[in-house]
Amino acid sequence: MGSVSELCVTSFQAFLCPTLPRSLSVPDDLTPEEQKELENIRRRKQELLEDIQRLKDEIAEVTSEIENLGSTEERLSAKCYLLLALIFELFNRDDFNIQVLHAFVELHEFTDLNLVQALRQFLWSFRLPGEAQKIDRMMEAFAQRYCQCNPGVFQSTDTCYILSFAIIMLNTSLHNPNVKDKPTVERFISMNRGINDGGDLPEELLRNLYESIKNEPFKIPEDDGNDLTHTFFNPDREGWLLKLGGGRVKTWKRRWFILTDNCLYYFEYTTDKEPRGIIPLENLSIREVEDKKPNCFELFIPDNKDQVIKACKTEADGRVVEGNHTFYRISAPTVEEKDEWMNSIKAAISRDPFYEMLAARKKKVSSMKRH
Repeated sequence: MGSVSELCVTSFQAFLCPTLPRSLSVPDDLTPEEQKELENIRRRKQELLEDIQRLKDEIAEVTSEIENLGSTEERLSAKCYLLLALIFELFNRDDFNIQVLHAFVELHEFTDLNLVQALRQFLWSFRLPGEAQKIDRMMEAFAQRYCQCNPGVFQSTDTCYILSFAIIMLNTSLHNPNVKDKPTVERFISMNRGINDGGDLPEELLRNLYESIKNEPFKIPEDDGNDLTHTFFNPDREGWLLKLGGGRVKTWKRRWFILTDNCLYYFEYTTDKEPRGIIPLENLSIREVEDKKPNCFELFIPDNKDQVIKACKTEADGRVVEGNHTFYRISAPTVEEKDEWMNSIKAAISRDPFYEMLAARKKKVSSMKRH
């Protein structure tokens, strides 16, 4: 074992020059957009190497200056101290920001979600920055969190990281009108061969991820001043449910529901920036009901069965109008999910004492008129 200063130098050099994984083969059928992204990655790598070289030169300069100090013990102590100062400077430069990033990522629960579902939730909760280094850190933190929540799905976090970027690029290729050469599922599978620590991921997994992106565009929120993303971050509960329509023809429609801030929101897609409908839960009640659809429950106004619930919805032409439901009937996929949704909604229902006083007064007036 060497001196303390030698250990510092060895540790620091190990940090600067970590063992890199073997390079991945680059497919020869990349689209122009994918080639551009590959060039960006190569440029970021070159910039990182230049930063490493700059730090090495700085260490060499400090080491040379220390050699001119007094005794050997003084030189070693000073050398160790200054090297440690450089290390702390490097690690603490963005230390607080990194801690905030990891704390933010840990707020997400990705257990039992496939990678596309997890990415939708993650990238919907903030606006992706433009700087490549920040994107890299965020996606690395995402990959670590996903693998933590779903152990055994991937051989390493590197696999999750690479596949996540591949999915984002796939979304751009499939849904950007400027991209004429749309990748097929076979091509997507081919592009991701060998990324699972040298092995291939299950073909069924890649097909499912491809179909999910193809069927529902994967969007990232933009800062247009009309974004409700912050409202739906870390909700009480969210998931797919069936809702009975309130039109003349009663049809069941699949909607993405989010329960937060004592309101129930529903969307057509998980990536929609604005809800199709908003149901304030104040003074409502919930009960289990029998229907042709299984696992049904409904929201209603107690003691006022013909009164329309104060809610709003967005029409096909974009107009926001008042809802016309006297009750909202909803079907869950399973008995367990029905019970969980009902318990969560019950906990979110609030009572306004003035509403109850007014309801009692109206009931009294109505009774007096009848007499």
